[in-house]
Amino acid sequence: MIRRKSFGVALAGVAVLAGAAPAHAAILRQAQPDIVDTAVAAGQFSTLARALQAAGLVDTLKGPGPFTVFAPTDAAFAKVPEATLNALLADPARLRAVLTYHVAAGRVMAADVLQLQSAGSVQGEPIRIAVTGGTVRLNGSSTVTRTDITAANGVIHVLDTVLMPPSMTTLPQTAGAVAALPAPPLALGGAAVLGALALKPATRALATQAVDRR
Repeated sequence: MIRRKSFGVALAGVAVLAGAAPAHAAILRQAQPDIVDTAVAAGQFSTLARALQAAGLVDTLKGPGPFTVFAPTDAAFAKVPEATLNALLADPARLRAVLTYHVAAGRVMAADVLQLQSAGSVQGEPIRIAVTGGTVRLNGSSTVTRTDITAANGVIHVLDTVLMPPSMTTLPQTAGAVAALPAPPLALGGAAVLGALALKPATRALATQAVDRR
């Protein structure tokens, strides 16, 4: 009888530990920063943070996800003509189309990217992927300079050039008069993931980091 009781207690202890393991993993995930906070802490994505705030996408990318974000650095945004960038920042709908073109649903790690020729964006248009000598280029113009920056709700890959959706190829390339931009698609791919983009105001922490350069 004593042996059976001891065995039963041991089994109960194993069951408790087995149940605690997933809970412990969940706590660790909660302690890890989300994509937005990870990007802000990196210190090289202040323009991206500013754009996410202007587009009303902050709370979306702080949501459960998971998301894969191809994140242009401040240097990448500096390549965009100032007139073009200011026009996009002043037009949330079109800005949202550009930014969601940098997002894919799910957690796509670098090893997965290397096996792909294209990736579907949340915006709805595909991102072309080419790998040459271990270097990953998107749409033939943007190089992935760093990969697999993990966050609680996804992963970030760093870009040296801002991607523009193919439907926005008429964007001006010089800092002159801003041409009229085409409207983004009405039915955004992955709209279910973004919850129809009905978003809350940006968090104060991001607002502090996203300094207005204008």
